[in-house]
Amino acid sequence: MADWYTNFANSGLGTTITKQLGLPRPVELRRYEPGQPLLPGPAVVGSAGAGRLNDTVSAVLRDAGIPVLSPMAADGSTDGEKLGAVILDATGLAGPADLAGAHEFLAPAIKRLRPSGRVLILTDPPSDAGSPAQAAARQAVDGLVRSIAKELRAGSTANAVFVPEGAEGSLGSPLRFFLSGRSAYVDGQLLTLSAADVPTGEDGEKPLAGKVAVVTGAARGIGAAIARVMARDGAHVVAVDVPAAGDTLAEVANEIGGTALQLDITAPDAPQRLVEHLRERHGGVDVVVHNAGITRDKLLVNMDAARWNSVMAVNLQAQLDITRALLDGDVFNAGARVVCVSSQSGIAGNRGQTNYAASKAGVIGMVRAWAPEFAGRSATINAVAPGFIVTEMTAKMPFGTREIGSRINSLQQGGLPVDVAETIAWLAQPGSAGVNGQTVRVCGQSMLGA
Repeated sequence: MADWYTNFANSGLGTTITKQLGLPRPVELRRYEPGQPLLPGPAVVGSAGAGRLNDTVSAVLRDAGIPVLSPMAADGSTDGEKLGAVILDATGLAGPADLAGAHEFLAPAIKRLRPSGRVLILTDPPSDAGSPAQAAARQAVDGLVRSIAKELRAGSTANAVFVPEGAEGSLGSPLRFFLSGRSAYVDGQLLTLSAADVPTGEDGEKPLAGKVAVVTGAARGIGAAIARVMARDGAHVVAVDVPAAGDTLAEVANEIGGTALQLDITAPDAPQRLVEHLRERHGGVDVVVHNAGITRDKLLVNMDAARWNSVMAVNLQAQLDITRALLDGDVFNAGARVVCVSSQSGIAGNRGQTNYAASKAGVIGMVRAWAPEFAGRSATINAVAPGFIVTEMTAKMPFGTREIGSRINSLQQGGLPVDVAETIAWLAQPGSAGVNGQTVRVCGQSMLGA
């Protein structure tokens, strides 16, 4: 599936018509392709206050072959070398006065940002501040980055990462993700890292090589995209879906060289069957993606128990039961990753989707609560919350509703299934060990729930 309007607006005739009518002109986003450089141009790295991450950031960029310019090069002119990324180390913020340094650095640099460029701000969590003034300055980054994301154009994005003292070693993987084409539809987001033992020597092209990954709901749509990206990154994928989807499930599994497992995840014996399958066939599992989900929309006052219960069973209870069984069955390999698909509806709510929104909000609570136990096993559990994604399901929506839903975000377009898949695959990487209990929205900074 593709966003027809984006394709039209970037065609010869479409460009003329949209210009004449003053219509939005969403650009084609820079999406990841194997072998693609981390950035399409140099990066500039600056600080607000006495930041501690400048050397770490510069080292990651140098390793990726990206030239690093000094802030002096970002002199406010618009005809100099265009920048692939603007990175602000704001870990030195001591109070609101230091925010002037953020403005002084960011304003001229952003003027020289390339299309599909990246703005990334790094700071400490406000909760770790030593004074109210310092907490205020750190919290100010929240409003700063969300606003920058709404001001950027031409497919550029802005995000922030909170890096607590001691978590500096966890920064490499998030840094590479937010700068790369993998995060094309992740915009206006804030992520908090934790200290973790991050393995070294990861294969940049095949970060999941040798891993076994389970993907539920893999027969079509976002699930099939997740399976394809996981396989591209080197994993052997166990593609799971209901028996009724057996033919399409087999097609996906054959296409990616994985295996198919027909399983109704709501069946009482489903968790134990999956445990036994993974233990006997693969000796364990490294990655589990809880993607399977259903909708049974109706206004709450008109919703019968069957609609409510079926959505809760598939979208939430199955994730709880299967994860618990995998933990108790001791089939998670060292450094395991669990990624659960939530939804923008779970954050913002949605008329006619009380059951769906409740189940997806529950997923967010589940990963947050389970994170400490996973950390104790050197594993992680996170959630991804898609916004408007162009799929066969959204293609069936009424035209007006679909177009409004896909345009009310900072990138003025719907995301693609691969955008969700890339974010999930990043969270599944061994290098993402410092990301735990987090929910990452893949919504182009949707105005809903922002």
